[in-house]
Amino acid sequence: MFSTKGDAHKVFLRLRSTVQNGAAIKDMKEYQEIEEIQMLYKSLDSKTLQLIHYRMIKEYNGSGMIPILVSSAPWLLLLFSKQLSTYLFQEGKWLWAGFSIIYIIALAASVIIHFREKAWAAFHMEIIQDILKERKDDKEKSDS
Repeated sequence: MFSTKGDAHKVFLRLRSTVQNGAAIKDMKEYQEIEEIQMLYKSLDSKTLQLIHYRMIKEYNGSGMIPILVSSAPWLLLLFSKQLSTYLFQEGKWLWAGFSIIYIIALAASVIIHFREKAWAAFHMEIIQDILKERKDDKEKSDS
């Protein structure tokens, strides 16, 4: 189903459909994957989990390389604009169209990859933070 409302709305629609069909939400593939990730992280000690969290922060912030490449590519093309225009727009050649299509596809793919990487890093960071907070709260309760 195509929706311009984004992934969060697609999740809602899948949830609603699952509930309306009488199926359990826990049987959905997406949520089984989340539980798998949680179980793995819960099996690790807090110190290791904290180190993984730091690595996820690096990944979250380091995925900014793609926008830098995307924004710098036009400047590079501008440097060679005379040579490019001479080569691409020669009489009867359609190279400019192929070049433009490939450039736009590469640009769109890199932006999609960038935001997916960032979303997955944020997803893992949130799970790790929840587990660490839960452990801290449990420790404080047992100390009291």
